Amino acid sequence: MSENTPTTPSSPRPPKQARTGLKSTGTRKAASKSNRSRAREFALQALYQHLVGGNDAHAIDAFTRDLAGFHKADSAHYDALLHGCIATAVEMDQLITPLLDRKMAEISPIERATMWIGVYEFQHCLDVPWRVVLNECIELAKEFGGTDGHKYVNAVLNGLAPKLRAMEVAADKAAGTANA
Repeated sequence: MSENTPTTPSSPRPPKQARTGLKSTGTRKAASKSNRSRAREFALQALYQHLVGGNDAHAIDAFTRDLAGFHKADSAHYDALLHGCIATAVEMDQLITPLLDRKMAEISPIERATMWIGVYEFQHCLDVPWRVVLNECIELAKEFGGTDGHKYVNAVLNGLAPKLRAMEVAADKAAGTANA
């Protein structure tokens, strides 16, 4: 090196990142998640245990409640999702199956559980707007599912929304065309 060559520190600091509340994968950081989002995550993990291991809902529930961070989740919403999805699994699968391009057995347990959560919320959590349900399920599939699983979840739930939340979806579409 010559005398005129500027020296740089051996380990330069990386540039500061903008704080968006998102990870590099595009999913939300834990600190920016709502209590309901956390409840959905725990319910997804519990439903996965049910689908893969065939475990009893009460045993899964007891195990899940002991996991780190559960105290930050909306436990009532978690209860409704876990027990409601398991109790109505057959009916939800009957709604989902016509929109699939393959057999239900070929669907990843993560994507299946995520679709169950979406269908359950469409049917029983009318205080949650349908677009929020859809977005939350896409985020779950992005964070826990396969590479393009979120696209599959999006397609199926977007296909069910007009059937399960007909008036709300129609009102959104009408408002969208009025604003265009």
